[in-house]
Amino acid sequence: MSLARSMGRALAASALVVVSGCGDDDGGPAFVEPGAWITSDRARLRDEAGRVVVLRGVNARVEGVFDVSFDDGRLPLEEIPGFSAEDARRMRELGLGVLRLPINWSGVEPEEGRYDDAYLDRVAEVVATCAAAGVHVLIDFHQDAYSKEIGEDGAPLWAIHPPPTQLLGGPLGDSLTARRASMQVLEAFDSFFIDDDDDPTDRRLQAAFAAMAAHVAERFADEPFVVGYDLFNEPVAADYYLPQFHARVTDAIRAVDTRHLIFFEPDVSRQFLERAPLAEAPFPDPLGVYAPHVYTLSFGDPGNELARVDRARLAPNVEAASAEAASFGSPLFVGEWGIGPTATRMGDYAALTYDLFDEHLASAAAWLWKEDSQGSWGFFDHDGQTWIERDAVRRAHARVYAERIAGDPVSMRFDASSGTFELRVRGRAEGVPHVVYVPAPPDYAGTFVVSCDGAPISPAPRRDAATGRIAVVCNGEGEHALVVTPD
Repeated sequence: MSLARSMGRALAASALVVVSGCGDDDGGPAFVEPGAWITSDRARLRDEAGRVVVLRGVNARVEGVFDVSFDDGRLPLEEIPGFSAEDARRMRELGLGVLRLPINWSGVEPEEGRYDDAYLDRVAEVVATCAAAGVHVLIDFHQDAYSKEIGEDGAPLWAIHPPPTQLLGGPLGDSLTARRASMQVLEAFDSFFIDDDDDPTDRRLQAAFAAMAAHVAERFADEPFVVGYDLFNEPVAADYYLPQFHARVTDAIRAVDTRHLIFFEPDVSRQFLERAPLAEAPFPDPLGVYAPHVYTLSFGDPGNELARVDRARLAPNVEAASAEAASFGSPLFVGEWGIGPTATRMGDYAALTYDLFDEHLASAAAWLWKEDSQGSWGFFDHDGQTWIERDAVRRAHARVYAERIAGDPVSMRFDASSGTFELRVRGRAEGVPHVVYVPAPPDYAGTFVVSCDGAPISPAPRRDAATGRIAVVCNGEGEHALVVTPD
């Protein structure tokens, strides 16, 4: 069946579902939960009904999953927060519909050839908790400074080559930068990414990593709320070596899981250069998603640029990422972005960044949900016992946006000063609803007006209390404008 025909059938089915939910006692149409599976057409993410999907979410390091502890007497590198149903519920309520979940090779395969399925049970618990709240999970094969044994997290001890001359413990403190630049970390990356014909260990390590990734994928192959797998967080490798690595791990995953998305990242140097080379050929897997990190001015501002930050300063990084994604023939998902909660003009920085994501219809996950270590970023402060939501951070991320777009999107804009949201779309999906997230008070008006092509929709769409979403039909032949304004 052709892609167009299959999408058409899915759209028709979706329209029937929505009609059955309309006209209840409260007057407005009831919200219908969108299907969970997400795919790609090589330009945009799509849902089961063929609608364009925009994922907005957050990263979370989770206790028992983010592996930074030892069983030989060394202290843990840092404190990692737990994760509960309340966390997932609050994420979804704040419009954070995807959790990028860092997991570690050291947790999955602590000894060569022996997988720890109890560890994967803990990952599965997070996935199930998120799914119950309507939050997707991106499983991220994460590392920082290659391994907890010599850096912060990542590979198990047996996968460090050459063997480390010094094992490190916690607390991490402010030593992560030094660890990342240490000789044993840099040599470990070289051994992993650069195949040396004179040293078969190098090729064995990538093969072992690919087998580990396939073991994880096999566990979650049938889970629709897993959106996909991020192959390797912030690889320290020249872009020349990455296509072979990406292909090797993707092929291993595809042997057990043909449906989930494959997220791939450029060399970590992109975070400092704010651009990467354009691809010479499309990503070989049709479900590939380009997932760079965008951290303009996030880790240092010697010129005090944040005090005068504007769109012109932040735009080139996002524009370059969008062009890079297009060169790969892949949608764009910014896997990490953000800034410290006390940074100068933090709120303006977040709003400008979201404006750029809207402009490029980019999906993105902010760093970080909760953190009581390193820079203590995130949506919550910690007083030693209790996590306290930071009002300023929550407000900075509160905005109306379209999660599912029926038809061909032309533009998406949110004016924070007036609270006006506009989605322009060329419709081919007549009768199929867009899904729009609208923040709850105090971050947005308690009542609002939704219009299509200048005419208020009546009865007004009902906002789902648990997820903040509304379903709105505004499409058909020609171009249409869906507008949400505070009442």
